[in-house]
Amino acid sequence: MAEEQSKKIPLWRSLQTKYAMTYIVVIAAVLILLNTYPILVSQDLVFKSKQNSLQSQAAVIASTLAGPEGLSQEGVGRVMEVLGDTGLSRVLVTDPAGVVLYDSSPASGAVGRYALLGEITSSLRGNDTFRSDYTGGAFHSRAATPVVYRGMTVGAVYVDEYDADQGKLLVGIQQTLRTISLVIAAVTLALSFVFSKALTRRIAELLRAIRIVRAGEYSHRVQMGGGDELSQMAEEFNELTGRLQTTEEVRRRFVSDASHELKTPLASIRLLTDSILQNGDIDPGTVREFVGDIGEESERLQRITEKLLTLTRLDAAAPVNTEPVDVEEVARRVEHMLEPLARAVDVSITLDLAPGLYIRCTRDDLYQIIFNLVENAVKYNLPGGRVLITARPELDRAVLTVEDTGVGIPQEDLAKIFDRFYRVDKARSRAAGGTGLGLSIVQDTARRHGGTVKAQRREPEGTCFTVTFPLCRGEGSV
Repeated sequence: MAEEQSKKIPLWRSLQTKYAMTYIVVIAAVLILLNTYPILVSQDLVFKSKQNSLQSQAAVIASTLAGPEGLSQEGVGRVMEVLGDTGLSRVLVTDPAGVVLYDSSPASGAVGRYALLGEITSSLRGNDTFRSDYTGGAFHSRAATPVVYRGMTVGAVYVDEYDADQGKLLVGIQQTLRTISLVIAAVTLALSFVFSKALTRRIAELLRAIRIVRAGEYSHRVQMGGGDELSQMAEEFNELTGRLQTTEEVRRRFVSDASHELKTPLASIRLLTDSILQNGDIDPGTVREFVGDIGEESERLQRITEKLLTLTRLDAAAPVNTEPVDVEEVARRVEHMLEPLARAVDVSITLDLAPGLYIRCTRDDLYQIIFNLVENAVKYNLPGGRVLITARPELDRAVLTVEDTGVGIPQEDLAKIFDRFYRVDKARSRAAGGTGLGLSIVQDTARRHGGTVKAQRREPEGTCFTVTFPLCRGEGSV
């Protein structure tokens, strides 16, 4: 618990905060866009609408004023009276020199004075001008157009509009969007922490499970639904811990069995040496017998040690240089080596080997596989029994079988005979010099080269071991 507390992640660095901040930043960006883009588009639409409206009104006034008599204060006044209320904030009409002839706002006192406005100056040069801005919650728009008669500019019309109504409408839209944004922001803030908490809670559950398994509780499992990647990760974690649990159980059993197997010959050696040392009147014949027994137990220790080293090498899965190996050649070498042992127990060895059968392996590994199987077949056979070694290609596999006519293996023990230190008949195995490791070495070595091994009862008596390897097409093939 203290270690977990020491590894507690600060809130600002936690995955929950990072997920929540990600949601908040994304939503904040969306809200900023929501509060700016529609307003800018709306303003642009109003500006275009004002431009079309004011320029059209200015053009109507200018076309009405254009005539052969020219522009004067009286004439412009009469025309503007005929046009009536234009709905504009202000209308100015000037002569070609820019002197104001008409002003819809008499209080300004602009009539008779020069109109010092950029729009009017540009219009007197023959240009249509427009300018609008949005300030103080209102649209202020200005437009000017020249009064043209027979290709000559005889004056200019300037119109001005201050529209607070559409400004209020746009302000209302802004306030509505701001209210919606605040609601969305509050909901998003709450949901982001809820969702991130739910997600990180499942991750924290996985992390807690990893710490429990790291402490040695390999039986611990994680129950996590959802059908998403985290649930798949939990399933993979459970499968991994299951394998770790199995490996740990095998390791403990292996250590226990190895200790027991080594302890027995060591105890015998200790007992025999104590008997020799403590008995001063022991006769030479008995001493020689005890020393012989000590030698046999020492040889047994050596066999166990060598096979344990072999299993350790196989477990380490160190890379080996493989080559195409002739199964017939190796099998005949094994038969030659074990022939004296077979004759001694009145067992015959028969070979039925297909020529030119190659597998990719090492000669020593294949020799060890065949040697262990044939040696067991000889040792656990009956006087007058037979051992048959067969090798044949089947499709893309090389199949090697070792059959005997011995005592056989009970059906309930067939699934366990490849376990390390497992022996069907412990008394008979010890008498035959068995260690219970030979078949484990056969299985691990075969798997190392992509092969398989299985055992089955042979009718009417004996056992049949079948080893398969990927077939290597001819010597020197890859």
